[in-house]
Order: sequence, then structure tokens, then C-alpha cells
Amino acid sequence: MAETKVNFSDKLDEMERIKAHSDYLRGSIVQGLADRVTGAIAEEDTKLLKFHGSYMQDDRDIRDERRKQKLEPAYSFMIRVRAPGGASTAEQWIAMDDIANTYANGTIKLTTRQAFQFHGVLKHNLKQTMKDINQSLLDTLAACGDVNRNVMCNPNPYQSDVHSEINEIASDISRHLSPKTQAYHEIWLDGEKVLDTSDEEPEPIYGKTYLPRKFKIGIAVPPSNDIDVYSQDIGLIAILENDKLVGFNITVGGGMGMKHGNTATYPQVGRLIGYFPKEEVVDVCEKILTVQRDYGNREERTNARFKYTVDRLGVDWIRNEINNRLGWELEAKRPYHFEHNGDRYGWTEGSGQWHYTLFVQNGRVKDTEDYKLKTALRTIAEIHTGDFRLSPNQNLVIANVSADKKPEIEKIIADYGITDGEHYTGLRRNSMACVAFPTCGLAMAESERYLPSLITKIEDLLDEAGLNEEEITIRMTGCPNGCARPALAEIAFIGKGPGKYNMYLGGGFIGDRLNKIYKENIGEAEILESLKPILIQYAKERDEGEHFGDFVVRAGIVEEVRDGQTFHS
Repeated sequence: MAETKVNFSDKLDEMERIKAHSDYLRGSIVQGLADRVTGAIAEEDTKLLKFHGSYMQDDRDIRDERRKQKLEPAYSFMIRVRAPGGASTAEQWIAMDDIANTYANGTIKLTTRQAFQFHGVLKHNLKQTMKDINQSLLDTLAACGDVNRNVMCNPNPYQSDVHSEINEIASDISRHLSPKTQAYHEIWLDGEKVLDTSDEEPEPIYGKTYLPRKFKIGIAVPPSNDIDVYSQDIGLIAILENDKLVGFNITVGGGMGMKHGNTATYPQVGRLIGYFPKEEVVDVCEKILTVQRDYGNREERTNARFKYTVDRLGVDWIRNEINNRLGWELEAKRPYHFEHNGDRYGWTEGSGQWHYTLFVQNGRVKDTEDYKLKTALRTIAEIHTGDFRLSPNQNLVIANVSADKKPEIEKIIADYGITDGEHYTGLRRNSMACVAFPTCGLAMAESERYLPSLITKIEDLLDEAGLNEEEITIRMTGCPNGCARPALAEIAFIGKGPGKYNMYLGGGFIGDRLNKIYKENIGEAEILESLKPILIQYAKERDEGEHFGDFVVRAGIVEEVRDGQTFHS
């Protein structure tokens, strides 16, 4: 059995006790689902439910009204569907659309980790929803929880043979690091077992207490850093020779979350520790994960992510420990170059097929009165013989379109007016937002529902400065947990309270540098008032080809931040 080596036994966080006594993630979830008296499940089970890919939430828009009526909160469940590399077939897209209509709130959320997400699933529908997801040959296991999450990579495997190989590697890593407990199949699939594991260790990699916190892995193929490789616990940077994948540079200890007012918490960029040949990729990822399993902080969850383990023990110590576990040494890093961390929209051709990258604002697939995005995608899925690929920037690739199907799909795109983002500003095309209100229990301010209107007002400033076509990354989250990776954006807003945000400037356009707080706890009027002179100054004084984040650092508007340990200083 996998055992932790960290000596925090007298002061373990309560979540460690819950995991240890959960019988490998079973808890009393089955009993809670059967209780029809309440729309909720027990608090300890809500923590275990995350490992199964679901969070219990309530509608915060009506929370006060329900309290006045002496009713329990309007509980429902978020379900996250794991899809390594964001891959799904047309048939799976139709299945996700059916689930959204039948059990959820009628919309599909494309997440920043290339997963599907549903909101508003009621408890009595939770098991059937899980069954339907698995029936489509997708699943939710390890989409959340203290385990390795969805493995990210470029969403289009048809760009080249290398991209295809990378997609396969992402799936291999995901499969190898998935929890092996049979609890998921017993609870959601009526005890159907894929494999008899009675004579095997239930969790040969994780042990019964799993990891101290969530763990994230992503693979980038230069010159695109679309998966924000420096934000990952393990970042893999593909190294090519003669257009062939030979191995990976590896970064460790990236992560975006922090807590307001707690300077012991901070976002961090991954540190580059070396190179290894591609044949070792699964083993390398496992060995690094076990370092975090054994040495991560199990006393204090706010300091339990791998980034804090790396900073506490030191990069050299981490590298040596990884080498010891591998039985061989990582090589010196190899040269690479990134140019951007966004998506490339519209039609592209690769491997004899066509691929259309569609702009999906904040990843929300829904129909409105004047924009029938969800219906359009369903119509495409019904005739599409290729794939749908979820991008790391909440967009969608209609991939692997054959030449004979392309005119038919082009007509649907034109008939419904769905867009690749060509008519949007560079700011909007490079925007991301988390869900926040009304469903996220951690949200302090609006995000997904507010960012589009704020961008509209910032666009007026860009127009005045002559910058409407300038590519600028902008991200917003309703709390400091960092789900939209705001700390890497050139302009970022992190919710502080209703209508109030901390504003950050100066992240790197290629996602390699953290931003810095510029103003704290401000509302829309002050946001616009603050940005206007900076944008005008940028338009007048920038060097040729200089990105906004680089300019505000060079101009001394904010300090450069290359290490999260100086983020608050």
C-alpha cells in the first residue's frame, strides 16, 4: 500500500480523516442519495463526492428568499465530465446535449481544463445522469478531488503526427493515474466492475488517503502554450527533432489558487527542472505525483498544493528526489520557444481534413434569442463524422471534417451565424471567466455573467486608443481560487466582494509570468478610470510588437513577478 512519509500525524487536516475512513471514497454516499427528505447529502459525503466528479451547490440568487420562507437552500449538483485532451465524438456531443436538456439547466459549460460541466442536476437525477455519461463512454471519475485531474493538451490531434501522439500520451497519463477504487462503479453503475481487483491493492499509487490536494498535468507543443503549461503541477513541454517528438522538458510546482489576506498563499509558475525521453513520460509523471503524495502538507489544506511542497523543500531537493525514484537522472533542459497561449480561430487544414475553431464566450454553450449556439452545434453533431475538441481556453474545435462534409457544416455555421471570433476584438477573443454566481459556493463576485459587459466598456477605451485589434489576455474569477488561471493574464480581475475586484496587470502574453496587483477592491467605474490612461499610454509608447503585459512592466506601472513567493511583496 502507498504510504505517506510526511510527519504531520498529530495535526492532520480533517479531510485526511474523512479520506482515511471513507472505504476508498464510498463513505455513505449511497445512503445519502436514497434519502428523499432533503435535496442535500451529508457534509462529509460532499467532500468525497468531488472524487466522483460532482460538487453539491445551491442557487445563491434565491438563497435569501428561501431562508425567509424557512426552506432549505435550492440544492443541486454540478457534474464535471473528464475528457483527456478535450476529446469527444459527435455522438458524445449529442449525449452531452441530451443530458443538459434532460437533467441540467439546459446549458453546457466548457471548462478551462477541457472538460464538460453541467449545473443544476437534482439529487434524485444524479445517479441516472452519471449512468448516461458513462453510457456515452465518457466518465466523471477524478474530474475533481485530491487526485490527478483531467490531463490537458492541444485539442487538435489532426494538426500533425506530433499532435496526435501528444493526445495519445495525455490519455495514457490520465488512464494510469486514475483512481482504481471500485467505489465509482458500485455507486453509479450498479456494481458493474470492469475488472476484478479483489486480489489487488485498491489504490496502488494513491493509498487510502490519496493526495494532499488536487493535482494537474498539461502538455504543451511549442510554439503554442495554449494549455498554460506553467500553471500545472507537472508541465510537459514537447521537444521535437526533425518534426518528430523525442521527449519533454518538465516544469514542476505551478498553480493559480490563493486566499485573500493570506500571504502564505500565492499563485506560482512551474519551475523547469530538466528533460527526459518521451518513452519515460508515464513513469516520470507517476514518480513526481508520489513525491507530492509523500511530502505534501496534510496539516493545512491552504498550503497543500505541490507548489508549496516545491517551495518548502526547494527545487534542487525535488529534482534529486525525482531522480532517486526514477533510478536515473533527468537531463539538462533543451531549447524551446513559445509565441502565445491562446487559440487560433477559423478553418485550418491538417492531415487531409478540415478543422474549425469556434469562439465560445466563457465556454457557455447555450441558446439565446439572437444566438442559437447550442442548437447550431447539435445540428452539426447530427451530420458530423469527425470529432469535437474542447480547447484549454473554453472554445470548441469542430475537428476532422471531411472535404465532402465541409460545405454542409459551413452552411450550418452561416445559417446560425455562429462565429470564429473574427468580428470580436483581440481582447474579447482572449478572455476567460469562471462560473462564479449563482452556483459556485466560493464566489465572492460575479464573473461569467459580468465579464462580457465589462469587456464591452473596455472596448470603448480600446477604440479610443486605437487598440481594438490588439491581442490582450483578460481573465476574471469570482474568487481567488484561480479556475480561469487569472494570475497569468495581462489584465485580470479577482472577486473581492459583490461588485468589487482586485485588478492585476502585467502577466506574460505567452503565459510565463505572473501579474501583479495594481488596485484593490474596486468597482467598475474605478476599473475603467484606471485602465483608460494606461491603454492610451500603451498605444503611444509601446515598442513594435510589444505586448501589453510586457509594456506595463517596462513602463514601471507594475513590477515584474517571476516567482509567486514575491507575488504579494
